[in-house]
Amino acid sequence: MRPITDAEFARFQRFIFDQAGITLSASKQALVAGRLGKRVDHHGLDSFGDYFKLLASGEAAGEVQVATDLLTTNETYFFRETKHFDFLRDQAQAARTGGQPYRVWSAASSSGEEAYSMAMVLADCLPGGNFEVLGTDISTQVLQNAARALYTLERARHVPADYLRRFCLKGTGDYAGRVLMGPQLRGHVKFGQVNLNAPLPAIGPFDMVFLRNVMIYFNDDTKRSVIARVVSTLKPGGYFCIGHSESLHGLCEGLQTVAPSIYRSPV
Repeated sequence: MRPITDAEFARFQRFIFDQAGITLSASKQALVAGRLGKRVDHHGLDSFGDYFKLLASGEAAGEVQVATDLLTTNETYFFRETKHFDFLRDQAQAARTGGQPYRVWSAASSSGEEAYSMAMVLADCLPGGNFEVLGTDISTQVLQNAARALYTLERARHVPADYLRRFCLKGTGDYAGRVLMGPQLRGHVKFGQVNLNAPLPAIGPFDMVFLRNVMIYFNDDTKRSVIARVVSTLKPGGYFCIGHSESLHGLCEGLQTVAPSIYRSPV
């Protein structure tokens, strides 16, 4: 692995904080070297310092987004933290009226597993298809993968067998060992780039928002700003789910605690 100095790492810590509000701890130095080293080689540069200069110069079109993608991509999987999906089912069924679509937002959707998990639950409990799922991320690369809706069987191992049969297409030939999310899901799921550390586009309102396992990368001031933006997209009485290991303590007022990691906006 190409070595990165402490000073070079500090520059990239500041870079990704400015781009996405993410705070990289010292323990991530090897991760930064591993993920960005190939870009240093790709551009024929001698050091990470030279690569940082390239990013700062703006001479390599799109390279800032490439670096951002590499430093923000996180692993996820289908039906992670299943209690939230059980809660989604209960609330969607209770709200079923045949009027406005039930709208949910996967606010850090990565490669799409969370958004499609939401869609499977809603397609199951709202058989009329009156629902919408929005998946967003700062990384354009993972969003392209999400839009393809194609996953290895290994990545789909947490999908319930019944859902796998009903909502997924098993690949054959060149696509053996992969599954494609079915059209009854893809027609209800949209993806787009959103930087949670900047003013949000007009995407709400939502009945439920998942913002899970991402706040651990933010400092407290950034957490407060991000939470305020995301919560502002909820409908009155809408629900906000965070990761089981995360907490809103001291970060947000006005939300009612429904269960650990689940909150409700005022009605």
